[in-house]
Formats: sequence, C-alpha cells, structure tokens
Amino acid sequence: MSRESIKGNLTPKTPKTPKTPKTPRLSFMAREHDFIERRRLNWKRLEDMLALARKGQLKTLHREQVREFGHLYQRTAADLAIARQEIRDSRLVNYLNNLAGRAHGAIYRSKSAGMKGIWEFYRYSGPALFRETFRYTLAAFLVFMIFGAASGALMCYDEDFANAVGAGPVLEQIKHGKNWTDEINKANPIASTNIMTHNAQVAIYSFATGIFAGLGTLYFMAFNGLQIGGVTGLCIKYKFTPVLIFMCGHGVFELSAIFIAGGGGFLMGSALLMPGNLTRGEALLERGVKAVKLLALCLPMLGIAGIIEGFISPAHIPSGFKFAVAIVCAIVLVVYFSTPDRRPKSVDATAK
Repeated sequence: MSRESIKGNLTPKTPKTPKTPKTPRLSFMAREHDFIERRRLNWKRLEDMLALARKGQLKTLHREQVREFGHLYQRTAADLAIARQEIRDSRLVNYLNNLAGRAHGAIYRSKSAGMKGIWEFYRYSGPALFRETFRYTLAAFLVFMIFGAASGALMCYDEDFANAVGAGPVLEQIKHGKNWTDEINKANPIASTNIMTHNAQVAIYSFATGIFAGLGTLYFMAFNGLQIGGVTGLCIKYKFTPVLIFMCGHGVFELSAIFIAGGGGFLMGSALLMPGNLTRGEALLERGVKAVKLLALCLPMLGIAGIIEGFISPAHIPSGFKFAVAIVCAIVLVVYFSTPDRRPKSVDATAK
C-alpha cells in the first residue's frame, strides 16, 4: 500500500454541511397576498359607502345600497376573524378592525335602529329576504308534503303504520269518533300558551339542526309530515271531519311558519355543502345571519297561529267561519310576502 493511500485513509473527512430546510415564509406571504387581493375590492367598496354615509349615518344611501352595506359589513367582520387567526399581520388586523368598527357604528347609530328598525324589518326586509331565499322554504315544504302524502296513503292501507309514527292513540279515538280537540275548550288561554310554546320549539329545532348539513332539518320536516299526513289520512278514511275542520283555521299560519323555519335550516346547511366562492366558515356566517332573520320572521306567525288554535279552531262555531279564517290567513300571507318594497328612494346627490 502506498504512502499516499495510507495518508488518504488516515485523513479525517470533512462532514457535509446539512442543507438548510426551505422556510415557509414565502408560501405564507403568498397566502397573505392572495387573501388581500381576493377581498380588497370589497373593502374598498365598503370604504366608499362609508364616505357616502354622512357622519356614519345610512340615511343618504339607496335601499339597495343599504342592503349591500350590510352584506359588506358581514363579509368584513368575517375577514377580520380570519386575519386574526390565520394571517396575524398586525397592520392588516388593525385596518380591518377599524373598517368593521366604523361600519358597525354606522349601522347601529342609524335612524333605522330601535322600533323603526323592527318595523322596517317586518314590513320590508323580512318579506324581501323570504323571496330571496324562497327555494329553501320550498324545499322544506316539499319534504313535508312528500312524507305527509306517503304517510297518509300508508295509513289508509295499513293502520299498523300508525304505531310506527306515534299515532296509535289518535287512531283509536278516530275510530270511536272522539274529537279530542274539545279538551282545549276547558282552558283556552292555557292551551293557547302551550300550543305557542310547542310550535316555537318545533320551529327552533327545525331551524337549529340545519347546522348539521341540513340533515336535522330534513328529519324534522319528514317526521312532522309523517305525523300530520298520517292523521289526515286516517280522518279521510273514516270520514272524521271535525279534526280536519279544526286544523284548517290555524294551519295556514302554523305550517307556513314551520316551512320558513325549515327553510332557514336548509339555508344554513347549504353553507357547508355548497359554500360557493367562500370558505365554509364565511358562508356559514353570511347565511347564518339570514337564517336567523327567517326564524325571527316566522315567530309572530306562530303566535297568531297559537291564538287561532286556542280560541277559534276548537270553538263550536259554524265550519264556514273557520274556513273563512283559513282563506283570510292565506290571502294575508300571499299579499305580505309578495308585495314589493315601494319605499321612495333617496334623491340625495351624494348617493347618486
């Protein structure tokens, strides 16, 4: 072995310098840039509308601009939450916090607050929101009707199905011609209050369980359809009309309110299934606000339905009067929800 080879073997090798791992800083900056670019126009639009709203007031804005203003405020509030959790750029967070705060102040200092705001919601904004989200209310109605029709048909052919949907005791009373609704007349005010409470619970459950991708709302619409459809089918089979006449008076307001609450549940569920261009969290925040407003819209209807069910529906009065009440209720709902917003638009020069 040569001296050179021995020297080479004895000479310690210089260890290789480990490669420095790539820093995630560039990807983080790219994500922050993308976050800002995708939302920058919305923030600029909100800035412009705040400039139009003199002294933080919304009175100078058109009706459509006020709705857009509220939508932009909700989006900016959601962007602020995301920026705090994910971006963590203090300058961006401060900017969004200031922008959302100014928009919040403009909304809650506006003259539309208080009782006037409640009036304008139920008179204008509520019906407009119902029309905007009508497909979700229609979905709740169709689920109820499909399961209700199926239940009614099954009851006519197989009465054992009544036990499956919890209508066994009702079946026996219908067979014996016993009108259990007469019990309400023994304590109308208490019964009316209990009915309102029960109906409100059904509406709230139908709405709130929509958070589970709409599955909870689907269950409540289907279950109520099975029960009411089954009882209706039994009454038709045995020609037991007192219960059918009892339901017609209050049913218009009561069922319509349940469908609207169910529509709110499906609206929330759609945020998880079909968020569109938004993240699921952003879509849930945006649609959740609308869903809560739909629930608020249906609660007065349930109150009116409870009064009718407690005092008019069980009363021993001509059936024609109860049918008339149902027709009037239907006309009121159609006119209320279909009448467009005819408020005069602002002519303020700054809002043009």
